[in-house]
Amino acid sequence: MNVAINLKAFTDRISDRDFEQLCADNPEAKFETTKEGKLIVMSPTGSQSGKFNMSLAFQVELWNRKAGKPGVVFDSSTGFKLSNGATRSPDVSWIELDRWNSLTARQQRGFAPIDPDFVIELMSPTDELLELQQKMSEYINCGVRLGWLINPDERQVEIYRVGQDKEVLDNPKTLSGETVLVNFDLDLIDIF
Repeated sequence: MNVAINLKAFTDRISDRDFEQLCADNPEAKFETTKEGKLIVMSPTGSQSGKFNMSLAFQVELWNRKAGKPGVVFDSSTGFKLSNGATRSPDVSWIELDRWNSLTARQQRGFAPIDPDFVIELMSPTDELLELQQKMSEYINCGVRLGWLINPDERQVEIYRVGQDKEVLDNPKTLSGETVLVNFDLDLIDIF
């Protein structure tokens, strides 16, 4: 379960610098921030969720390499400073190479100030569905072009696209990267 901590007793909003220092001082912990600057303390994933996350990231990375490295793939420990001010860590994310290369080396080393092009969130037993759905909507509102919310227990996937209602698939075998990850099909056999 994730817990949002209100820091008003100390500050109205955690600064980017303080947030980066907090993360550096606590490398064993995982944090995010909301667009309002609230700190979110995230619980570690269980072993099965970690295995599923690895399968998802591996498949995206393998496609990326075979496609001639059209972008950069990131794992669940990567934080991005989104355009709405939140700092989020999708379970898997991908950014087109030209967009990534437009950042400075310093920006790439920290919580990169960029909205990914593609994200995956994998629901784990400690996650709340409504919270993940809100996070997916936040990604899309920030300009993420395609997002998948994968719920292994329900064998269901919610697909989020810019300018469209979410689509819900029951027990899909594969997912298409559509026009974002061209010629990519995610195999869900390891997940479902």
